Amino acid sequence: MDELQKLGNTELNVSCLCLGTMTMGWTSDKVESFAVMDYAVDNGINFFDTANVYSRC
Repeated sequence: MDELQKLGNTELNVSCLCLGTMTMGWTSDKVESFAVMDYAVDNGINFFDTANVYSRC
């Protein structure tokens, strides 16, 4: 994946796909979690969602 998008009004360029990490460390162990993140980075994903909760806005 080579396509990047500018993030809002920042100078950051992020991948169009985001990897959600909320369950990492809970339903997957450290080794599995790092393997998934390494795979994502190796395939062009540089946008990770680390929120642990979501609510209505």
